[in-house]
Amino acid sequence: MISYKMSLDPEPADEDIRIVKQQLMDFNNQHAEPEQYQRLVLFVRDDSENIFGGLLGYTHWRWLFVQNLWVAESLRGLGYGRRLMLSAEHEALVRGCEHAYLDTFDFQARGFYEKLGYELFGQLEDYPPGHTKYFLRKARLIGDESSGIPRD
Repeated sequence: MISYKMSLDPEPADEDIRIVKQQLMDFNNQHAEPEQYQRLVLFVRDDSENIFGGLLGYTHWRWLFVQNLWVAESLRGLGYGRRLMLSAEHEALVRGCEHAYLDTFDFQARGFYEKLGYELFGQLEDYPPGHTKYFLRKARLIGDESSGIPRD
């Protein structure tokens, strides 16, 4: 008889992570259209290629998910965050996406995202302790030719 054990692995091998993700994706693809997962990464760099902002996310199932958005304090209020978001949305549209979602904390940028048309659809109280995590979505992405991603 085969026995199974569960283990905590604080430093798992990349291949072990890949196996779990691939097996889940194979299962999902049996029940939904293909995921078509693709990373979406944008940077704001100076002339020396130093990073002063960035957006990390991905597209799948016709949705854009913005995982992280950061702009250096010295550039905040100059439109870089807005340009990163609009560029990501534009690229998502090119990839066939129709919607977007993200999360943010009460000490981050909820109002910023709402000005871009994102709407609250959920929240998690006391995460982190004493704060709130908000979940926002944009029901319909709309194209804007001026928001395209500059290509090298």
